[in-house]
Amino acid sequence: MVTMYSAIRTFFLSSFILLAGALCAQPKKVVADKIAAVVGDRIILQSDVRNSVADMARRGENLPPNAECMIMEQAVVSKVMMLQAEKDSLPVTEEDVEADLDNRIRSYINQFGSQEAVEEIAGKTIYQIKDDARESVREQKLAASMQRKIVENVRITPVEVKAWFDKIPKDSLQFYESELEIGQIILYPKASRDLEQYIIGEMNNYRRQIELKLTNFEQLAKRVSEDPGSKDRGGQYQLNRNEKTWDPVFLSTSFRLKEGEISPPVKSKFGFHIIQMVQRNGDDAIVRHILRIPPVTSDELDQAKRKLDTVRSKIIAGTLTFNEGAAKYSDEESAKYTGPYLTNRDGSTFVTIDQLDKDMVSLLAKLKPGDYSMPVAYENEQGKKGVRIVHLKSRSTPHRMNLQDDYSKIAQFALEEKKAKVMEKWIQNKLETYYVKIDPGTAEECPQLKKFSADN
Repeated sequence: MVTMYSAIRTFFLSSFILLAGALCAQPKKVVADKIAAVVGDRIILQSDVRNSVADMARRGENLPPNAECMIMEQAVVSKVMMLQAEKDSLPVTEEDVEADLDNRIRSYINQFGSQEAVEEIAGKTIYQIKDDARESVREQKLAASMQRKIVENVRITPVEVKAWFDKIPKDSLQFYESELEIGQIILYPKASRDLEQYIIGEMNNYRRQIELKLTNFEQLAKRVSEDPGSKDRGGQYQLNRNEKTWDPVFLSTSFRLKEGEISPPVKSKFGFHIIQMVQRNGDDAIVRHILRIPPVTSDELDQAKRKLDTVRSKIIAGTLTFNEGAAKYSDEESAKYTGPYLTNRDGSTFVTIDQLDKDMVSLLAKLKPGDYSMPVAYENEQGKKGVRIVHLKSRSTPHRMNLQDDYSKIAQFALEEKKAKVMEKWIQNKLETYYVKIDPGTAEECPQLKKFSADN
């Protein structure tokens, strides 16, 4: 039997979705589109597969020579899982689908620069793009729900982890750079009331200058805004009312404005803003803002240092754990929910030196694993001044993958492979219960698809 392991593993890790066709403008066709495959009562169009490959290329992904065949394989697997999810009545709400569509549209807007650019490329409005993609997104979410159900009870034992590791050729073991586990407790001193009032006065003056047409919002934002994330764009952001990552004050103020209207100064967790509504379309909006951060004095920083020094003393004395200290005292919201340790892109708490700010790197040079730094002043990415203590929990040396240093990673790799094999077995069993027909021309180009076909 030809294995489906590779295709299923790819699906498991990346979740196949034929959304690209909704974004692509309809070209003049020389040859009519054709049905590449039928799975149950659902079809897979050749154009959808090719649009997905084209979209991967636009994102700069490395495409294998058989990219279309790989996508087709994933598509068949996805359709089977989706059909079974419908049969099992797995829940996927319209709210879930709409939220997913909104996230994907925002990613396209970020990719191409603006809503107008996306609509021009697609030859459709944002609402038409969403309508065209809605069923594909629903199917993908059903398939993902089925996938979770299939593997939810899969576990891995230490014996299985060692067996998985022992199968790796020694000359193929991955080399890891030094990795660190780092936690921090941060205080952001509050500026004095007098300084806050001074900033509010400045913001009101900016607003008057714009309303009197002595300058425009974009030019002023580029000159005076203290938001590095938007300053070069004249303070511009794309917003969605339902996106929870935005500061709630900033979000609610923005959506109370009419197009062209400028808000009075408002205070968020980042500082003081004036906000201009540029364009609004339902729950989506384009705004500009100017951010000013009230400066804190050296006295206020010293006061925060003294407070954190007391916290540090309790941690060292054992009367307070580092996690408890972060949850109770840290001004970083993430510390209260996900803990005080920095996380990697994969969600792990192991980071490399290149992911750290330069002040953190200098500080770590003086620490040994297990040490807690003295309170030190620092400035975050938004330019906000604070004080932090840093805990170096662990530091690995550069090494080849081994069970002692990398057990958790190896266990995760082994678990993913075990899940993929469970998926493969499930698909093989389910294929017998669904009608699958592969277009002869497609099967000729992709021989690995023949194993799916009812005619095979």
